[in-house]
Formats: sequence, C-alpha cells, structure tokens
Amino acid sequence: FQVRNARLSVSGNVLPTLSYRIQIDGCDRGKMKILDAYARWGFAGSWRVQAGQFRVPYAVDCFRGPGSYYFANRSFIAKHMLNMRAVGAMIGYYGGQSLPLTLEGGVFNSTAMGDHDTWQRNMNYAAKATYKIKNTTLAVSYISADPDSVRMNLIDGAVTWQAGRWIVEGEYQNKHYTNSSHATSHGWNLFASYAMPLDNPTFNQLSFQARYDGMTDHSTGKRNDEGNLITDNPTRQRITIGTTLAFVKNPFKAAIRLNYEKYFYTNGLTAPQGEADKIVAELVVKF
Repeated sequence: FQVRNARLSVSGNVLPTLSYRIQIDGCDRGKMKILDAYARWGFAGSWRVQAGQFRVPYAVDCFRGPGSYYFANRSFIAKHMLNMRAVGAMIGYYGGQSLPLTLEGGVFNSTAMGDHDTWQRNMNYAAKATYKIKNTTLAVSYISADPDSVRMNLIDGAVTWQAGRWIVEGEYQNKHYTNSSHATSHGWNLFASYAMPLDNPTFNQLSFQARYDGMTDHSTGKRNDEGNLITDNPTRQRITIGTTLAFVKNPFKAAIRLNYEKYFYTNGLTAPQGEADKIVAELVVKF
C-alpha cells in the first residue's frame, strides 16, 4: 500500500495578463515536495513569458498529472528517461483555432530541483513544438541537460489521435550521451484507451486500456565514484492491460483502476524491486 500522490494546487490571476501557480505534493510515497511555483505574463495576444519552478517543455506523456493518467504507473519514458521540473524561464507562443500551433523554449538550472542557490555556467535548454490537425496532435521536442558534468541531448516525437471514445498515442525518445560516455538510450510508449458511457448514478464511465512500452539500457547521467556513467535502468519491455471505472463531471473525477503489468528482461536479468510482473489497483480522486 502507498499514497502515490496527494497534490494540492492553487492558481489564478493577479492581473488580466499575469497569472500564477503553486503546486505541492503532500505525500509522494511518504515524502513532501514543492512541484510548481511560477508566474506567467501574457503579451501581444498569443505570447507568454513564464519564470519560476515548473516542468520543462519536453515530451508528452510526462506532462500528464496523476489525475489524468490512463494507467496506474507511468510509462518508462516518463518515469526513467526524463521527467524534469527545474527553475528557469521560458517564452511561448500559443496559437488559436486559426493556427493551432504551440512553440515553447526555455533555459533552466542544471542543479536538482531542490537546489536554487548554486551558481552555474552549464545550463539546461529545452524546446517543444505542438501542432494539431483535426483529431491528430503532433509534438516534437528537444532538451540538452547537464546533471553531472556529462551533457545529455534528447529528442522526442509523439503522435496522438483522439476521436469519440478513442485515444491512441505513440511516443519515441532518443537519449544521447556526449563523449561516448554511455550507449545511446531509446525509449517508446504505445497505448490505446476506449471509454464508454454508463447510465449509472455512481459511475458514468467505463474504459479499457492497453499499452506497450520499453527502453534500452539507460543512465540518469549521474557519475559513480570512479567518475563514469553506469546503467541505472537496464533494458526492459512491458505490456499493460487495464480497466477503469469512473465518475467524471468536470472538474470532479473519481476512479477505480485495475492494471496488470507483464515485464520482459533480457539475459535473465533479475528485475529491480517494484519493476516485475504485478497487479496494481488504485483509487483516484480529483477535484
């Protein structure tokens, strides 16, 4: 048993064009974290500048919060490859219906999220573009990160199709380590979800999900005592099937989710703790 997340967020506008957001996780598996603390200023119609601590503009699946997950556990690319909040600033263009294009780019501290005091020259850089064509959303992003003297360059591409009761998504990441410090890592996530309405006063939606995700040998970019990068997450693949029974009435959501995860490792590798075949049941409440 665990409380996976207990998040509380406060956001609003102090001026018509100046907004803010503060988000904390009061119990991330027993630990408290400050997630977001930023201000955003809009100007010239579709442009915004944002500064503070927030998720860097990179990738797709990692941007989903616990209240909008399709599965009990995140994909490998969202959990292991790169899921980064940092302190920094970014500028973005957010087009409307006439031009459904979003462009974001920013500069961020390379130190850990909880360390705002260290002066540094090696920064992290990220950029993301999203374009919507009818029911299909295309996203491409790039980040260059330097967590521990070895710079890592990542690219991500995703396609999301959503129509009626269906959502289907595919995402791929490539993680390159400079100076041949570690073999290039590849990660992927393919999933589909089908939701059907229910005529019931307690639950009004039943959905079914299936996912195939995986990654090759992966390093977090932190060096060991000898100054070398090691493989923190060995090659693995996974198939997940699940179902969710929910009551959804915006902004409220309550859901009971049941997932089965089947893992595949190469060379008879012993699975890390918590990364083996399992059944996961969870209760989600969002309001």
